Amino acid sequence: MSATLLSGKNKKKENLQLLVLRHGQNRVMVKRQRSYKRMLDIICKCFPCIPRDVVVLQTNELDVCDGHYVDITAEIWDDVIDLLNVVEVTQRVDSEMASPVLLPLDSRALSSPDNQSAPGEVNEQDSSGNDDEITIKLVFQSGEIQTTKISREMQVDKLTAYASHILGRCPTDIMAVQFKAGVFGGVILRDNRTIGSYNIEDGDPIKIYVQPRCKKPVIYLYSPSDIDVSVKLSLAPEWSLSVVYPVVTTEDHGQSLEWNVHTHQDGILTEHNSGLDVSYLFWEAETNMQAFPRSPASKPQPVDTFNPISSSLDDTNSIVIPVDKASIYLDKSLKVLGLHTEARTTFITYWLPSFLKHKYIALRFVPQAAYERAASLDISPQPDVVTRIFMLFKGVSKERLADWSDAQIQAEKDVAWWVDVVGVDLARAGDTALFRVLEWGGMEVLI
Repeated sequence: MSATLLSGKNKKKENLQLLVLRHGQNRVMVKRQRSYKRMLDIICKCFPCIPRDVVVLQTNELDVCDGHYVDITAEIWDDVIDLLNVVEVTQRVDSEMASPVLLPLDSRALSSPDNQSAPGEVNEQDSSGNDDEITIKLVFQSGEIQTTKISREMQVDKLTAYASHILGRCPTDIMAVQFKAGVFGGVILRDNRTIGSYNIEDGDPIKIYVQPRCKKPVIYLYSPSDIDVSVKLSLAPEWSLSVVYPVVTTEDHGQSLEWNVHTHQDGILTEHNSGLDVSYLFWEAETNMQAFPRSPASKPQPVDTFNPISSSLDDTNSIVIPVDKASIYLDKSLKVLGLHTEARTTFITYWLPSFLKHKYIALRFVPQAAYERAASLDISPQPDVVTRIFMLFKGVSKERLADWSDAQIQAEKDVAWWVDVVGVDLARAGDTALFRVLEWGGMEVLI
């Protein structure tokens, strides 16, 4: 039997075993399930933001669909499952949530709120006939604009749920901000209020933000002798602490804390209040909705500015690699940045499940000076050397690879260039005679 024939049979067998679930911009490969109930179990694990009782499965792959997305019912699931490669996962919308009516898509991209059209400029003819309805522009962080007609009586949480449905994100990750032409900054729309309770006029842009979260920064302390150490963490207004361990009281509305620990020469830390022995100090943060991005017309920022809300990756500051090469690339990069074996292993295994949701990964490491301005550490006694490694990453589809040509070339170069980008003193960071601090963390950029 020829190798080509064997390859074809293996590919066919693979296709029969695997299925791609697609929800918004997210794609997950899973094993096919003949049981519709079991399939729903897996979907709810992959997309926990969709309540099980409103999950709807659709396809447009069959001839009978005539190119349209058609609901797949439980009764016919077993008949069609072997015929599908991709299943669209969506959700049943009630009459309240369905009240936005999509008008023709405006595909122009906005570079900033300053470039948005003035109120009343778009679709005036559509809004003049009914005072209870207004036309707004939903402006996504990708630059895409969707012109939408909504009722003034609609609750804001219905609008954010609608936006989350488009993006394939959880509603709690979505924030809507009203901007007006000629007005600096914007107004956060609160979920428990109606559209009509805000001064929103026909044509006003409503910018939709996906709130990123800072994940698992951990802080190691290594001292050549046993000492008592105070570790104070203070976050920029854009962040608020969401989880800390060992648990201590947070101050300033969740933007600062202090750990008091006793270090041991083997790297173990004893937290004074609880008496817990830990390997590191752990914190996570979520976006502070009171500190959404302001108009870019404000004063120029330093080149190495890191803003937890509006951070980005582009072809000039990142590398792009296939997801199957990400773990090896990361291990090499983290090693030259001074992370020991346990730290590298923990870093990679923590982020790998998020990587595997994508075909390609764009990533970069934030300069320490920029990161320090967003998450300041004040440690007493003062360490001899502090190394803080913070990664930003995002998924890149195969169709968008052409936009990342320089980043793909950069990925082929020696990873040692990250040492200068981050600003690491490798000689001192590896000197066991010094009091050293090592921290690593990361964040997925969702735009």
